[in-house]
Amino acid sequence: MKIMRWFSLAALIGVLAIPGVEAAESTGQERAEAAGKGLVGSPAPRMVVKTIDGDTIDLGALYGKKAVYLKFWATWCVPCREQMPHFEHTYESAGPDLAVIAINAGFDDSVEEIQKYRRTLGITMPIVRDDGALGAAFNLRVTPQHIVIGRDGRIQYVGHLADARLDAALLSARQPGPAGAMAASAPAPTESSRVDVGDLLPALSVSTLEGKSIALRTPASRRLTVLVFLSPWCESYLATTRPAISESCRRTRLQVGALAQDPRVRWIGIASGLWASAEDLRKYREDYKVRIPLTLDESGALFRTFRITDVPTVLIADAQGKLIRRFVPDERESLHKAIDVL
Repeated sequence: MKIMRWFSLAALIGVLAIPGVEAAESTGQERAEAAGKGLVGSPAPRMVVKTIDGDTIDLGALYGKKAVYLKFWATWCVPCREQMPHFEHTYESAGPDLAVIAINAGFDDSVEEIQKYRRTLGITMPIVRDDGALGAAFNLRVTPQHIVIGRDGRIQYVGHLADARLDAALLSARQPGPAGAMAASAPAPTESSRVDVGDLLPALSVSTLEGKSIALRTPASRRLTVLVFLSPWCESYLATTRPAISESCRRTRLQVGALAQDPRVRWIGIASGLWASAEDLRKYREDYKVRIPLTLDESGALFRTFRITDVPTVLIADAQGKLIRRFVPDERESLHKAIDVL
């Protein structure tokens, strides 16, 4: 049913279950504000995006003409759903001086899920499914994450809650600035090289939770390298909103645990930085007795490099560092079987 009215959500959002935390209101807002420290006041990047309906939106062309409100969200995110009435109301009442765009984070979400969600909630604003580029440009750390860009093309606000601070930022962003106050153009972020099956692992090193440096590619190793892309809250938080994904995360963790001491394999667990800190990852390791080395991909750079949009995802590279498999362990093909075949 279509969302018909806006209502205050600040008190409600404060008690929602958020991945890895209980105090959703303070922690979510704090994480969003921390993400925005290097953004607020800076020129917004000029990027061209495409909606799930195939329409093209040139963000750079909007700067100087309209304020822009980007909201990062996900279909599995409880506070995102609770904030949708506020979001839809903002879009419906925007007028000619405010562009409102929904940015699906592209994390464990398909276009089909997004379309179903849109029909269920009656969402009418344009929806973009991010490929990681927008998340990188705007330091995505939580869902929802609000980005408010003023008419001068500068980022004015980054937050998490649908509250008075967001409303004030939206009002302020729509005010015309003094003549000549348009921010200098900020170029779109450059696309980093992507690694696909058949490519060599990049010559990069990652730092584990203990501060140990591990190279992704070690040609002299004579062992397979298995990269396990994960989220520390997948099993717990998605148990109700995405039970199939939650079970997949559990199954993969158990299979990795059973093979953690296999001498044929060099393991690296790579955790998404969305809704996760190093402390959250340590707790995950302790709670589930995870024995493989873990690193936090706080900025999402590794997820983007390997085109990872879903967890769990497992990548297997041969002894020379060539990527030869990408898959999700399931009932038909276990991780053990995949390694045995290789």
